[in-house]
Amino acid sequence: MKFANPTNDIAFKKIFGDENKTEVLISFLNSILDFRGNKEIKSVTIANPYQVPKIKELKNTILDIKAVNQNNEHFIVEMQVEKDKEFAKRSLYYTSKSYVEQIDKGEQYKELQKVYFIGILDFAILETQDYISRHLILDEKTLKQDIADFEFTFIELKKFKLELSECDTIAKKWIYFIQNASSFDMIPKEYEDIEAFKKAFEIAKQYNWSKKEMEVYDWHFKQTWKRLSIIETAKEDGLREGREEGREEGREEGREEGREEGLKEGLEQGLEQGLEQGKLKEKTQIARNLLDANMDIEFIAQTIGLTVEEIKNIQP
Repeated sequence: MKFANPTNDIAFKKIFGDENKTEVLISFLNSILDFRGNKEIKSVTIANPYQVPKIKELKNTILDIKAVNQNNEHFIVEMQVEKDKEFAKRSLYYTSKSYVEQIDKGEQYKELQKVYFIGILDFAILETQDYISRHLILDEKTLKQDIADFEFTFIELKKFKLELSECDTIAKKWIYFIQNASSFDMIPKEYEDIEAFKKAFEIAKQYNWSKKEMEVYDWHFKQTWKRLSIIETAKEDGLREGREEGREEGREEGREEGREEGLKEGLEQGLEQGLEQGKLKEKTQIARNLLDANMDIEFIAQTIGLTVEEIKNIQP
């Protein structure tokens, strides 16, 4: 029995975005957001239910899940594998976009309903040591949540170190499932008594998948590995070339200043300037290497910390 890896965008949306098995998404949301009693989600409408995507459309598509519950609150759930230092800002953008799109111009603002963003990251981005963190808008002094229409929850898989036997809540079991489902040969006993998990594993069984779904699933993994390999190679080449140029320029500037201010001080200052120039040259060379590999400019900017405009100005 082979289960798909839920960190793959295609598998993630197939498992949690099935409009005929919404109990999977409901269980996940209720457990992660700790919804109980009157807050508990009873039903959900998936705004963009899973469909087998075309490979050509995946290059510029973010596969997230948008849902609306019985109270008309909105939920955005996104799985992100590749490290993105701007992910927090992107979550703000998607949340605010989902918020304002609820009404047309001129409609009453009271119609706007709360939006929850749940980001599942296969990398660490926040300073907290906790694998799950919740972010609210609070009053600085009273810590009251007077503005309650935005909430953000981040799950950082790299910080989740529990064994399955230690997962004593539904939330922990869902995180363990996302992190480890593809390593199972059969459904573990810890999941057998919960209907939502049984359905999630059933969806994840790859022998039930169509040939087209398997092609897209494999293609996505290959593209991820390819991008990571290109980035790593570009960084290594850029670091080496940038350091060499930086050291050489540092030595030259050090020699010039050394003649006037003394060899020692001149060399130290020159090397310091050279290191700073070297860092910029490293980034520039990495960007040039990624451009040569036909990587998207915005993706390059997010990866190495240059602006889109700076990258556009890089000479071939």
